[in-house]
Amino acid sequence: MSDVEETITRVHHEEWARVVASLTKRFGDLDIAEEAAAEAFATAVERWPDIGVPPNPGAWLTTTANRKAIDRLRRENKRDDKHKEAQMAYDDPPEPLGVIDDERLRLIFTCCHPALSMETRVALTLRMVGGLTVPEIARAFLVQETAMGQRITRAKAKIKAARIPYRVPDAEDLPQRVSGVLTVLFIVFNEGYLATGPDTDPVRHELTSEAIRLTRLIRALMPNDGEVAGLLALMLLTEARRTARVSASGELVPLDQQDRGSWDAAMVAEGHRLVRERLAAGVAPGRYQILAAINAVHTSARDVRDTDWSQVVALYGQLVRVDPSPIVELNRAIAVAELDGPEVALATVDRLSEKLDGYHAYHATRADLLRRMGQSQQARAAYDKAIELAGNTAETAYLIRRRDQLAAGPSEAS
Repeated sequence: MSDVEETITRVHHEEWARVVASLTKRFGDLDIAEEAAAEAFATAVERWPDIGVPPNPGAWLTTTANRKAIDRLRRENKRDDKHKEAQMAYDDPPEPLGVIDDERLRLIFTCCHPALSMETRVALTLRMVGGLTVPEIARAFLVQETAMGQRITRAKAKIKAARIPYRVPDAEDLPQRVSGVLTVLFIVFNEGYLATGPDTDPVRHELTSEAIRLTRLIRALMPNDGEVAGLLALMLLTEARRTARVSASGELVPLDQQDRGSWDAAMVAEGHRLVRERLAAGVAPGRYQILAAINAVHTSARDVRDTDWSQVVALYGQLVRVDPSPIVELNRAIAVAELDGPEVALATVDRLSEKLDGYHAYHATRADLLRRMGQSQQARAAYDKAIELAGNTAETAYLIRRRDQLAAGPSEAS
């Protein structure tokens, strides 16, 4: 990949949401915003290798996208409302900015309107704000790509037809809207933390840092909301380990093998402080607060051998009651293996086979438990299935090495 191509890829990660948000603000139409932004980036791919990268790539892309949007409106039929929409690009009348003037945050709240189903809110925001591709979003939801594309198209049409406003809601409306927004930010963060696609960097810092930035803005809007604080703490305690998660050779480094001295101490400290604040509040914690507490236990241990696994298992038991999903059960089983042994954990994991058979982490977990039990042949088969399903290059490299080490070891006892 040339330097210009690398720059365009980086700029796309950094500027996509800002360009789409700017166009949405001007034209009030998500379809126009997305298509014009995509055309602007396509023009950059075509022209920048010849003219060079502009001094301010974001401004160049925004200007180009605005022109593309105006051209599209002029090409369409000449009804008065279309002329008015095009005129907005020149007049750009002022509008109330609300408590926080952040275009991407306003775009998130637009996409997370309660008129849309929760899954649709999440999918649309991942596309419009996170810049994730439709295949990436489909993988996050474990659905077909065509179905996800149709869902996103219908959501944009509904926002346009219902004239859903592009703004941060009033204070009294925030509690109704914030749950979907937090879900979106959590999924955006997870895609950055461990990318699902084979053609992207295994860790996408631009997504994790943007998710943290936006969560901080929401915390400023809702300083007393426990789940907002919990999500921010969870993100910080996870992001603190980012540089230790991929080896120099591009292989995933699991938590128990990471260099804990390379973790970001300031992020860990801030995450721990937020967790302590929520504990002191004496309010029953929600999903993100419990996940943050689990991560606080992990990041409190100076060595993996010092981890308080009984506390981790207890917290997962609490999480199962709040969020009884098979993935939570799977993660709880991983912790149970450290307390009660792999045989006990495997019994739980195997009960999840019907629900999680298409999930690579399920097969990777089974493979590790079987390896620890000395069941080499079954472990190899589970590793093969995990490798087949995994999309992240760093994770795939790790799984291949673990499988090949197993193959090179002593044969399974009869």
